[in-house]
Amino acid sequence: MNLKDKIRVISDFPEKGIRFKDITTLLKDGEALHYTIDKIVEEIKDKEFDLIVGPESRGFIIGTPLAYAMKKGFIPVRKPGKLPAETVKLQYDLEYGSDALEIHKDAIKPGQKVMIIDDLLATGGTLRSTVKLVEQLGGEVVGVLCLIELMYLNGRETLKGYDVRSLIKYE
Repeated sequence: MNLKDKIRVISDFPEKGIRFKDITTLLKDGEALHYTIDKIVEEIKDKEFDLIVGPESRGFIIGTPLAYAMKKGFIPVRKPGKLPAETVKLQYDLEYGSDALEIHKDAIKPGQKVMIIDDLLATGGTLRSTVKLVEQLGGEVVGVLCLIELMYLNGRETLKGYDVRSLIKYE
């Protein structure tokens, strides 16, 4: 199955000049979603890790069924004010603005191995911040996997030294 064919591209969203890669068309196709999760499992099955971490919100959509399929725990990374217990917070830049992320302080024990999963690698701001949050808690990031990578934005450069993988690449 060609997953790129399942992604809808929307011009000028969320602002003029951006060509947004919409995964909702892939998600609503049960066969494509099942295939995607299976492909990700295949892609990272060689990695040893304890937990899957996914940033809000599409990291939840991909990370949770992946955690289920691999019998791993899932840790959400959220926007400020969304997690109920004590958190660690980090500000970061996006390709079209800035934001912040939080993780529960007790989400990861020192030395636990973590796989980070998200839908998109663009400039790398969100994923780099997620890596920093995991490491701040003493976790070891063993890999970063994204459904889509926008190669032309060079986000991979912000994640040098990490095993970065993606299923769909846009040149």
